[in-house]
Amino acid sequence: MSWQAYVDNNLVGTGYLKLGAIHGLDGSTWATSPGFTVNPTEIQELIKSFSDPSPIRQHGLYVSGVKYFALNCNERSIYGKKESTGVICVKTKTCILIGVYGEETQPGQATTVVEKLADYLIGVGY
Repeated sequence: MSWQAYVDNNLVGTGYLKLGAIHGLDGSTWATSPGFTVNPTEIQELIKSFSDPSPIRQHGLYVSGVKYFALNCNERSIYGKKESTGVICVKTKTCILIGVYGEETQPGQATTVVEKLADYLIGVGY
């Protein structure tokens, strides 16, 4: 399966996420939803935040130009919220999954989608 298929089918295709992306831990883009661009500075800050979340806790998490309030931040997952929308970022061995959900989705539903895909990818060596 291509990386784009994971975004299209396993993230956005669930109906719980509006946008999705997969980036390598080197910052490279593996796959993304059309029109969803996480710029290089944002992805580098996100990668650093898995080991030191203090900057995004202080100044917010930026994903595709949108500022989110950083909620849960640890070495595996970072969750951000902006009003009734949010972003879920989960790190695997080789990549970061990013999912953006809209106001019609409960945060827990979106979180489950991204975390389960991350579990699967970790299980198969990614």
